[in-house]
Amino acid sequence: MKKLDFESLKYYTGDEKPFQVLSQDGEVVDKDLMPDLTDEQLVDLFKEMIWSRVVGDRSTKLNRQGRLGFIAPTQGQEASEMASNYAMEKDDFLAGAYRDIPQLVKHGLPLAQAFMWSKGHYNGTKFPEELKALPPQIIIGAQYAQTAGIALGLKKKGTKNVAYSYTGDGGTSQGDFYEGINFAGAFHAPAVFIVQNNGYGISVPRAKQTAAPTLAQKGVAAGLPCFQVDGMDALAVYATVKQARDYAAEGNGPVLIETLTYRYGAHTLSGDDPSRYRSSDEEAEWHAKDPIERMRNFLTKKGLWTEEQENAYVDEVNAEVDAAVKELESQPAQTVSEMLKFEFVDAPATIQKQIKKYEEKEAK
Repeated sequence: MKKLDFESLKYYTGDEKPFQVLSQDGEVVDKDLMPDLTDEQLVDLFKEMIWSRVVGDRSTKLNRQGRLGFIAPTQGQEASEMASNYAMEKDDFLAGAYRDIPQLVKHGLPLAQAFMWSKGHYNGTKFPEELKALPPQIIIGAQYAQTAGIALGLKKKGTKNVAYSYTGDGGTSQGDFYEGINFAGAFHAPAVFIVQNNGYGISVPRAKQTAAPTLAQKGVAAGLPCFQVDGMDALAVYATVKQARDYAAEGNGPVLIETLTYRYGAHTLSGDDPSRYRSSDEEAEWHAKDPIERMRNFLTKKGLWTEEQENAYVDEVNAEVDAAVKELESQPAQTVSEMLKFEFVDAPATIQKQIKKYEEKEAK
């Protein structure tokens, strides 16, 4: 895999062609950018993408049944999310947003706990001690500021790890976005910032959010090397993020990457209707670029993947989801007194009074 010129990318103009390895048909179009992955790793990466699609589909159904709560669909963004996360290491620190649950699970959060988080159960954020991650951020763009601080901490510790984060195209219009990349750039902190440009900030098209020709070039003002990559191409995403991760880990400072991707579903399942602001022709155009179909074609042509393998693996993932749902639904209901106890380390007198009041009610 050819080495990317990070110094020249600090002057990214937006005229550069997005990095791409695979065509829509799964043919290799840039052998030089082809990542150094073994056949086993290629299959493993694809399985993570299928896992994400299946979990996304099942989560949508569970939400419609009232068995899950808040869901931000990820179908269509499997290459952007899974391939970027695959380039990271377990000791790298993830500070994601609410659409980054698949990465969080593959980074080490049990799926049942991810479902608990969706339901608003307090056990959903009782992360395993070894998990290097923050709970999903709901405030748009705030995770970028958190990531900058975490990255500075990693630098002070002298580790060879990075902090990495994601936001959507709408997140780049928030103040926290620029504050995060500017802080990380000024302190040369090891961070990888990923912008998943899926075309819309809820219902607002990207072109109406900002006059910038690309989102990647927003990092130039903060002195970051900036990349734009085909976010429906798992191999291009992996190749770019892997080099960016290693570049940042070696003490060279942060990197900003824009992935051009698309969400097939709604912004969230909490009332958004994409048919009100997206055309069927646009959706069909992006479905033709489907990241799973593209990777499937590539692996099938290499003799590494079959329909039988896929069917068997889908069954495995469905069984994993079933087990996670069973664990979710076995959790004790959260009480009002417990919720109040979690509000403060040292609860003030007024809260203590309320706790006592509800404990008495709950004991009856």
